[in-house]
Amino acid sequence: MNKGLKAIAGILAFAVLAFSLMGFTGWKNLPDDDIVVLYTNDIHCGIEDGIGFAGLAAMKKDLMNTTPYVTLVDNGDAVQGTLIGTVSKGSYIVDIMNEVGYDYATLGNHEFDYGMDILDGLIAKADAEYLVCNIDFYGKNKTFLDRTAPYAIKSYNGYNVAFVGVTTPNSITTSTPAFFQEDGEFVYDLNKTSTGKKLFRKVQNAVNAARQDGADLVVLLCHLGTDEGDAPCNSISLIENTVGIDVVLDGHSHSVIPQEIVKNKYGMDVILSSTGTKFANVGKLVISSEGKISTSLISSDVYTKKDLSVTKFISGIKASYETEVLRVVAKSNVALNITDNAGVRMVRNSETAIGNLCADAYRAVAQADIGLVNGGGIRANLPLGDITYADIINVHPFGNMLCKVNATGQQILDCLEFACRNTRSVYKEGTKAVGESGGFQNVSGLKFTIDTSIPSSTTTDDTGMFTGVAGERRVKDVVVLKDGKWVPIDPKANYTVASHNYMLMQGGDGFNMFQDDELLINCGMIDNQVLMTYIVDILEGNLKDRYSSIEGRIVIK
Repeated sequence: MNKGLKAIAGILAFAVLAFSLMGFTGWKNLPDDDIVVLYTNDIHCGIEDGIGFAGLAAMKKDLMNTTPYVTLVDNGDAVQGTLIGTVSKGSYIVDIMNEVGYDYATLGNHEFDYGMDILDGLIAKADAEYLVCNIDFYGKNKTFLDRTAPYAIKSYNGYNVAFVGVTTPNSITTSTPAFFQEDGEFVYDLNKTSTGKKLFRKVQNAVNAARQDGADLVVLLCHLGTDEGDAPCNSISLIENTVGIDVVLDGHSHSVIPQEIVKNKYGMDVILSSTGTKFANVGKLVISSEGKISTSLISSDVYTKKDLSVTKFISGIKASYETEVLRVVAKSNVALNITDNAGVRMVRNSETAIGNLCADAYRAVAQADIGLVNGGGIRANLPLGDITYADIINVHPFGNMLCKVNATGQQILDCLEFACRNTRSVYKEGTKAVGESGGFQNVSGLKFTIDTSIPSSTTTDDTGMFTGVAGERRVKDVVVLKDGKWVPIDPKANYTVASHNYMLMQGGDGFNMFQDDELLINCGMIDNQVLMTYIVDILEGNLKDRYSSIEGRIVIK
């Protein structure tokens, strides 16, 4: 080939790649039938909520009667959240997902909650292929990443769709930081930076590779969310800083997005969609035989069919463990809720009766001066009347372990300042929760005021770990219960603090201020057993109306 022809060939090759990176998908004929991708996110063990797995299975079978091109994907946080996940460390959820027939999945932050060895086993057990492109490993030990890939390409009669997996870089702090370490050093890099550039570059590289590997269309399976607090490592920022992506199916923020158009780096349209949580909806991506791409959400109000074989399969799993966990262990004269009457979550941004109960349990069982429980670790209500073991497990499903440290007053002040960095004067606007943080601390043995007129001046490193307070503090008037009296906290004094290993030892949610403290209890009983012991043994199985209202432990102004 002469130089002129070589130059023309090079220009054509570059043009093909450029058009593909901008989302141009017309190079190949589409199949005669529609391509349908069903998607879920943030199931959180809600196996029978909403449409549920049985409804999803029925929907998939119905669609396969109209088109041979049906794919089922999940965008993370499937294996943790309620009793069925806790008792099996996610294994039962994978069993059900296998029964329904998932093809691809990505990792949510809560897929890491049982530890890397368990995660490796779950991925090995799964029929679905797990995809994630933004995790690098620098350690010595075996890693679950050996069982994953950055992307996979599925051919629908010659039309190639790439599925690229992306997990939130915040997993390091929103799961358990210690799980990402070897010998006290981080060996997993999820490519988080304050600018987001490392994440954007990592995803762009995977998209480019998929395009060069023959992808006609690129779909991201994301667990990033749309919350501003996760920016710039959220799905909207990712779209705005990349090219070559056609559709982003998202999770993490529990957002309900039927279809939103976001412009990419070159001003091209990218579809963004997310289903909510716990099967509130099932997502449906359609690539029509005419080349039209659209997403929509289907709720249980619209689709009511259930697959009988999956229903039977789930019943068999439930029967294997429900006898013991449904035993009544306590009673209460009031319902203790993590939400208000309108369903808006409060436990991550204000004082609640259930938050006080959980913090009191840690303080009482550990016989500590102070009890702390992060709002993100309180996951379910306790009912009026009979309370079962299952109810208590659902409140604390993570399997964290009781710890107690000797901490300074200054460390406690830093902890409270960091915990309240997002708090606002109200906890909701209409039906939407505001000022939330999974690291918001519910307290026992402490009282304080949050002055929301003062902007937070806490600082963090690129992984989200606390590094200090740069300006005026918004947490004021901190007092500690001492010999039955409330006295001002002394920054130089020592206090015993009870919480769990996630908080005190592992730097969970970025709270690393206690990690070098003297351990007085090193991973004692499991978190739900702490609550069980407090309710059954210390309160003698009857809460009565002790937690019928809040006590002014946290004043927000």
